Amino acid sequence: MQIVAKTFHGLEDVLVAELEALGATNIRKVTRAVEFEGDKKLLYRANYELRTALRILVPFYSFRARHENHFYKKVSEFDWSTLISNHQTFAINSAVSSRYFNHSKYMSLKMKDAIVDQFRDRTGERPSIDIKDPDLRFHLLIQDDYCEIAMDSSGASLHKRGYRQTTVEAPINEALAAGMILLSGWKNEVPLLDPMCGSGTIPIEAALIARNIPPQILKERFAFHEWRDYDRKIWEEVVNEAKERSNTDDLKITASDIDPQARHFSRKNAILIDLGDDLTFERKDFYAIEGDETGGVIIMNPPYHERMELEDVEAFYKEIGDHFKFKFSGWTAWMITSSKDGLKSIGLRPSKKYTLYNGKLECKYQKFELFKGKRLEFLKSKS
Repeated sequence: MQIVAKTFHGLEDVLVAELEALGATNIRKVTRAVEFEGDKKLLYRANYELRTALRILVPFYSFRARHENHFYKKVSEFDWSTLISNHQTFAINSAVSSRYFNHSKYMSLKMKDAIVDQFRDRTGERPSIDIKDPDLRFHLLIQDDYCEIAMDSSGASLHKRGYRQTTVEAPINEALAAGMILLSGWKNEVPLLDPMCGSGTIPIEAALIARNIPPQILKERFAFHEWRDYDRKIWEEVVNEAKERSNTDDLKITASDIDPQARHFSRKNAILIDLGDDLTFERKDFYAIEGDETGGVIIMNPPYHERMELEDVEAFYKEIGDHFKFKFSGWTAWMITSSKDGLKSIGLRPSKKYTLYNGKLECKYQKFELFKGKRLEFLKSKS
């Protein structure tokens, strides 16, 4: 079947690599999504095992329309009883970019009318709408006059892992955190430190990656469980095989924060996913931490100027850069931030740059290779 995995801008390549590892075929990268082909088992695995996907869609019906009446007629031509019954609830999400249709909510309403009118005409009854927790969720995409309808196989967004019950202000998205770790290339052979861990999302996602634990291990219900062709045997195979691929390797991951509440929240969230005894949790000021000579990787999400009042953004980031340079020689540091002024003040030249989005915030995710002495001498030593 044709399948579409939605993701964040900037994580498309990471998602492609994940899908290749799962055995997907005919993979094609598009903006904020990856299209591919696979069977039912791959669909289930994609929902259960992909770390950077937000939603898995299965397109099933497409047509062209340039007027709302024609749109209604084309939607009505599909036999909706093959997918939904009178006793089930459904919801419709729309994305519209068209010169013929202006409002996504209005097009969702027109599609809803066509579906319920078909049921009412045929049976005298109609399925109900449930925006919050529907049995089935449809996605309508309109690009100019091209209309495509897909089934949402995920249900709740896949970034909601289920372990984050307590959070500090403005926590980072779980799927984004996983993407940052995968972009960094970190492996569990070297230590990983998040010195401003907040709710512990980055360390917890790193632990799930290191142990090959499915990101949705706590999720009990996916939308495809309500589909008429749901295959329980295949689903149980997916879960059992994923469990066999996981490991119990020792973890070299430290979650640290100066805020005692953040340390408490991080550990509490890790306990929910059975990692509470395997990560190191510390209450420390970042400037009191020194990296040892064996080296390691720092991945951090410092406070954004937009979400937190910093008396002096430039001084704050300069202090971070100075501490990197003088106390973490031999380490690699990755930082995500939306503060352009902060990045200009950090005093370090990035060796890699990515543009990512944390919610609606455009962020830069940058890699800094930390070393003693002059940069030219460092580059010569690596050549």
